[in-house]
Amino acid sequence: MRDAPISSRHHLAGGVDYKWIALSNTTLGVLMASLNSSIMIISLPAIFNGLHINPLVPANTGYLLWLLLGYMIVSAISLVTFGRLSDMFGRVRLYNLGFLIFTGGSVALYLSSLTISGTRGALALILLRLVQGFGGAFLSANSAAILTDAFPAQERGLAMGINQIAAIGGGLIGLVLGGILSAVDWHLIFLVSVPVGLFGTVWAYVALREIATVRRGQRLDPLGNVTFAVGLTVLLIGFTYSIEPYGHSTMGWGNPLVLSLITAGVLLLGVFVWWEQRAPDPMFRLSLFRVRAFAAGNVSTLLAGIARGGLQFMLVIWLQGIWLPMHGVAFVETPLQAAIDMTPLMAGFLVVAPLSGWLSDRAGARVLATAGMLVNVVGFILLAGLRSEFAFWPFAGVIFLLGVGQGMFSAPNTAAVMNSVPPEHRGAASGMSATFLNASMMLSIAVFFTILVVRLAARLPQAMYAGLTRIGLPAKAALQVSHLPPIAALFAALLGYNPMSNLVSPSTLAQLPAATGATMLSNHFFPSLIGPPFMDGMRTVLTVAAGMALVAAFASALRGRAYVHGAQRSRTDSRR
Repeated sequence: MRDAPISSRHHLAGGVDYKWIALSNTTLGVLMASLNSSIMIISLPAIFNGLHINPLVPANTGYLLWLLLGYMIVSAISLVTFGRLSDMFGRVRLYNLGFLIFTGGSVALYLSSLTISGTRGALALILLRLVQGFGGAFLSANSAAILTDAFPAQERGLAMGINQIAAIGGGLIGLVLGGILSAVDWHLIFLVSVPVGLFGTVWAYVALREIATVRRGQRLDPLGNVTFAVGLTVLLIGFTYSIEPYGHSTMGWGNPLVLSLITAGVLLLGVFVWWEQRAPDPMFRLSLFRVRAFAAGNVSTLLAGIARGGLQFMLVIWLQGIWLPMHGVAFVETPLQAAIDMTPLMAGFLVVAPLSGWLSDRAGARVLATAGMLVNVVGFILLAGLRSEFAFWPFAGVIFLLGVGQGMFSAPNTAAVMNSVPPEHRGAASGMSATFLNASMMLSIAVFFTILVVRLAARLPQAMYAGLTRIGLPAKAALQVSHLPPIAALFAALLGYNPMSNLVSPSTLAQLPAATGATMLSNHFFPSLIGPPFMDGMRTVLTVAAGMALVAAFASALRGRAYVHGAQRSRTDSRR
């Protein structure tokens, strides 16, 4: 099936070409969804203080993990199903429904934060964040498909570039905005989405209209939907709990529950693949992966997501737990300052993404996307060369370079993937691509945390024991503190707490001389202990990230020259 003629797709509404209406509304929707996926990272200390819960108590770490990652899990498992439903019932219709669900969840979150506290309040926030995740999945699953419908093939790269700015930039804006709002009033974290959501919902229902032809008579694929959703859910939950300690182990990879969840998830996804090749009306047509541009684009999305998905968490911990305290910033102030210090990453992306999208419309995605991943390889290697105590401007230059590389990759790659599929499958294809991206970020967090904690477990106990006994802590107490799980120290740094105040019991602190206690709780003490072991782990993480980015570049190069489904070949455009 060919794309509809440009004249039939580009209607005028009040003198404004419809494609710009579609671009502005979907960009607002993606911005809101991505902003809310990251705003919690910086805001968690204020939220837990407001709820009167200590998130580092073992019984409460589940609340921490689900508030942090639950939104991402729900989005990941819903995207393909929602994309398929959109192909069946209308992309604009379900996109608008997503705006409505997301806004309703935002209102309920704000009201809940005002009225419920304690563990009941935490559970309420988690459940309502899941509701937000479902709404955000409708937005993310359909935005690329709606843009592909609205824009001609030669302009889709630019449209995707602007849309990707919202997707990536929103995540970084969420960090800064969360830090500012939580410093004023933590309830505002949930309120901020309400006016934007109300405006976007009304605007979407009034201005957007269905351009794609809705195929009637299609049937749902219950077995495909169930095996995919349940399989991916248990797999991602298994990866989530793998970063929690189990028994005497620093990680949860020996936990039978974790192993069972991951095994069950892999098996169910295997059943999904088997069934989808036999289903009369499958949820997702796996035959699309026979299109080289689609397969290579999604594989490179997955690998690129693994390379950079957990990096944001690693950089936040690096800044909050080590670099900022060593430069005199109080732990309670490090979340906001860390977000501000990461703005060069967003700046690099903002500068390059629209330009790379525009260029890909003219030269194809292969060169730009591949070069973007190679730039990321260089950026990861340069970042691995830094010490835990570094000068800010070289650090800013390296993360700016990483933003440039991601900007070169994202828009051309997304446009190329969407151009390669038939119009009637764009919703499902958009959902599948977004699923690869979200799942890769969850996998990246699990892999990177595992590498970092394993390396810390090998070196941190000895470093902490030596440092604690050197300042006068009794050997027995120093031994006990030094063998506490490294993940507790990392979570404390992520939450803006002084890790030593959580690792050393109040009764032990009370028995120490005042000078020893003051030294132990100073800004410099913990960073000086964890800095060298942390950087040992970070270099391993960044080496793995560089390797993933290199393989992503190779996969991107395999996509072939520019290819648009249904278009006639030309001298510059061919499938192979």
